[in-house]
Amino acid sequence: MSATTPLIVTEIKDGILRVEIRRPDKKNALTGPMYAVLADAFEAAERDPRVRVVLIHGQPGMFTAGNDLADFLEHPPINDDPPPPVFRFLEAFRTLTKPFVAAVSGAAVGIGTTMLLHCDLVYAGESAKFQLPFVNLGLCPEAASSLLLPALAGHARAAEILLLGEPFGAAKAVEIGLVNAVLPEASVLDHAMAQARKLAAQPAASVRLTKQLMKHAQATLVEQTMREEGRHFKARLISPESKEAFTAFFEKRKPDFSRFN
Repeated sequence: MSATTPLIVTEIKDGILRVEIRRPDKKNALTGPMYAVLADAFEAAERDPRVRVVLIHGQPGMFTAGNDLADFLEHPPINDDPPPPVFRFLEAFRTLTKPFVAAVSGAAVGIGTTMLLHCDLVYAGESAKFQLPFVNLGLCPEAASSLLLPALAGHARAAEILLLGEPFGAAKAVEIGLVNAVLPEASVLDHAMAQARKLAAQPAASVRLTKQLMKHAQATLVEQTMREEGRHFKARLISPESKEAFTAFFEKRKPDFSRFN
């Protein structure tokens, strides 16, 4: 499986599926069609015996700005038949049995951060900035981040990150255990690739089993939490607060939530 699209590039080499988000003119913001390609790539990787490791990255100074808000509003993921591409992608990395590695440079917003909670190894550049602005947009967490982030960082730090929705840097990401290491910008992808090669050289069945055992205790809770978050997320998309937040974003003004309870 080796494929190139204008915005998502995939390549298999040495047992590693490398997935590049390539939309630099829009800060790698993700659209529905991009989510569909990502979901297809992850689902195919799970089936393909040639793939032993999955590695995702953007470009220097840019991982992903999260959802393309214009596309998100034009095609809201509120129907279930067929499942929206974004939810297919969430499910694809939740169920991935093979090692999942990320190289993060620059902005990692929304799903750009929540997907990292499902990774096995994450390496960040010094410029990396993480943000979960769901509440700021009148929404709620996704990708089981309401479960996984408190489990990782503790309730107090998770509450600060999720309720205030403010960006935080690579040093804090290491401190809370979100990333393994911070590296010079020019070294991030090379280091992540080197670690992925190490994983690809390990006994594949043992690696998958060890990952499964580490995730086993939370697996059912993660699935249930993602389902519950998804139900609320869809409802929040049509809420008055969300409409105000998105309107303010496009009008380049500060949202006013004072009239909502």
